[in-house]
Amino acid sequence: MSVRSLSTKDFERISLDEAFKMLGSGPNGLSEDEARRRLSVYGPNVVEEKKESPLLGFLKRFWGPMPWLLEVAILLSLIIGHTIEAIIIASLLLINAVVGFLHQESSRKVLEMLRSRLAPRAKVLRSGGLKTIEAGLVVPGDVVVVELGDVVPADCKVVEGELSVDQSILTGESLPVDVSSNGILFAGSIIKRGRAKCLVVNTGKNTYFGKTVELVKIARPKSHQQEVMLAITKYSMYIGVAVMIAASIYTYVSGLKNALISILTFDVAILMGCVPVALPAVMTIMQAAGARELAQKGVLVSRLDAVEDAASVDVLCLDKTGTITMGSLEVSEVIPIDPHGEKEVIELALYASAEDTQDPIDSAILRKAKELGVVRRGKQISFTPFDPSIKRTEGVVELDGKMIRVAKGAPQVIISLCSETPSGLEQTLERLAERGLRTLLVAYGEEGGKMSIAGIIAFSDPPRPDSADLIGKLKSLFVKPVMLTGDSFPIAKEIALKVGIGERGYPLSHVREKLSEVIENVDFIAEVYPEDKYAVVKALQGKGHMVGMTGDGVNDAPALRQAELGIAVSNATDVAKSSAGVVLLTPGLRGIVDVIDVSRRVYQRALTWILNKVAKVVQFTFLLTLGLIWLRYDVLTLMGMALLVFANDFATMSLSTDNAEPSLSPRKWNIKNLMISSSTIGVALLIEALLAIYLGVHIFNLSKGGMQTFILLTMVFTSQFRVLILRERRWFWSSRPGRELTLSIIGVTIAFLALGTLGVIVEPIPTTAALFSLAYSAIFTLGIDPLKVFIIKKTGLLG
Repeated sequence: MSVRSLSTKDFERISLDEAFKMLGSGPNGLSEDEARRRLSVYGPNVVEEKKESPLLGFLKRFWGPMPWLLEVAILLSLIIGHTIEAIIIASLLLINAVVGFLHQESSRKVLEMLRSRLAPRAKVLRSGGLKTIEAGLVVPGDVVVVELGDVVPADCKVVEGELSVDQSILTGESLPVDVSSNGILFAGSIIKRGRAKCLVVNTGKNTYFGKTVELVKIARPKSHQQEVMLAITKYSMYIGVAVMIAASIYTYVSGLKNALISILTFDVAILMGCVPVALPAVMTIMQAAGARELAQKGVLVSRLDAVEDAASVDVLCLDKTGTITMGSLEVSEVIPIDPHGEKEVIELALYASAEDTQDPIDSAILRKAKELGVVRRGKQISFTPFDPSIKRTEGVVELDGKMIRVAKGAPQVIISLCSETPSGLEQTLERLAERGLRTLLVAYGEEGGKMSIAGIIAFSDPPRPDSADLIGKLKSLFVKPVMLTGDSFPIAKEIALKVGIGERGYPLSHVREKLSEVIENVDFIAEVYPEDKYAVVKALQGKGHMVGMTGDGVNDAPALRQAELGIAVSNATDVAKSSAGVVLLTPGLRGIVDVIDVSRRVYQRALTWILNKVAKVVQFTFLLTLGLIWLRYDVLTLMGMALLVFANDFATMSLSTDNAEPSLSPRKWNIKNLMISSSTIGVALLIEALLAIYLGVHIFNLSKGGMQTFILLTMVFTSQFRVLILRERRWFWSSRPGRELTLSIIGVTIAFLALGTLGVIVEPIPTTAALFSLAYSAIFTLGIDPLKVFIIKKTGLLG
């Protein structure tokens, strides 16, 4: 029968007999024929994401406000018979689409390489025999065998056996969980101890793992880059279309232009100037350059817009287990009971520990012994591994001529083996439990006799060595860290204080109903589960914060996808990596500071390009209109306009790799202030251009064609010097432009000087007029720098 309506949690509440009956299975599993039939019903044991056609993705780049304006310009150019201009505009649009698409495809391929199946192989009972198959072929009703080191291939109900299971990648619990008959195992968990036969109850997207991935699919934040691009396009369009309509009406009514073709030519020129043609390509190149820089620092960028979004992050949600902490148990304290010493307690514990083991407790004791220089002095006679039913390990050792029995395990179990309980032991255990530490006791005695307690060993999941340093650096960058963990409140508070996150925190159950009210005033939240982390991120975003999220497990994936900046640490699961915007390739969290540093520099480069573009739109659209009214002819031809677009938009793509200083605090796009700043500078540049018309008429007595070339050169030279002043929020000489930008400015300047004086494509003008245009543009544009510094400070764009 179909059990798709039953969740894994539902199976936890029913008996084994009921589960076998519902799944139509038995203790010996399924036959091969039945397994094949079920595979066709339930599908493969994998979690798949819907993929978009690459062709459709490419075609979408020709759909939207920005492409529409360019496409209208192409159409109008063809209508009025300017085929060359139409070809140039179409080429710009195509280049923009191809560059953006290639970078997007590169990012997508990286993501696909990070994805893998739930588990590579599984041991399953089929037709009465045990065989190893691909995990993707496991179906509900299968009986699988799991043992030490195995990754659980699907959600299962334990039929027989005792296990210690690491579920930290799923639940966030840092300590292994004991699971026995009738208990539940989640897909993706790791078996740390024991062996068990299990009944598969859910596979693929119906597993706990899969349900989390479904959350990942619906968790998608808005791209702030896209919002900014749309807003810039919208305001540029408003300026251009408003000027175009007003000018067209005026020229027709006043008799400046009577022919429809002439008016359409003017309108096309306005459209070409007001549309930020190369903005999508420039933003993509900036992000790709940032991604390459981060790759050299050990950070893989899997979603390009994460490079830009990281600049705005002001709250960083940190997963505790494996992110802030090591993700493994360590001995944090050894408390000997008189007359024993610390080293003696550890030596005794060694005799009740396996040397070659993956058991996290034994491994921690072995590391502590090595740290203290403790060795086994006695001869090991026997060793009894951990048994969940007795909750202890034992060893017999020949020491100083005596046969000594040693036991280590849960306090209540060890106490029951001893003749007396040391004074104050229970109070000490309580204090350690309040701090969130896991404890065990070590006892010893002559074989066959009563035992005595030698001491307490306390375990914890310690912070990474660089965590405290990272937290301090984040705070210095004005990024608030908030720790989220599935562990208990005492453990969470202990770690938060150790690494300097803070002391304000709650168990989630205490604040769930008022999360949005308290979220801005907490340093950590304990007892958090996958859907809760997603809700925390959403609550912070609801308060206007730009949120980053670090994590390593499946439990972090929805929040990683929802956050503006999702960061998967180096040992993250595949689903966490595919959900994150960036993946750290080296252990620790130092890469996070690099991500923020690089992203803030990318933000400054993008801001420069947008300021430059909007200032040019204001200058150009009004110059075209006022110049027409003044001279009674178009101050720029369509060909001149196409050349200007190329010089301004595509030559300045070198801004993508320009030298830039990172801002000291999180930066958010403020469209209003951006438009005010750039428009003010644009008006100053408009005055410069109008004065150039006056000088061209009265000093050089240029003809119509000569004046159009003179204005084209002035506009091109102005655009190059405009970049030099706008790339710096301070005085333009405060930093040196990058090599590519410098070469671009020199190359464009020389090319257009030659073009204007030799008469290539445009009507030639005297060399003196061309050199005058260059000198005039340099002096006037650089002279606007004090105004730029003032307006940048006033609108808060500095830094």
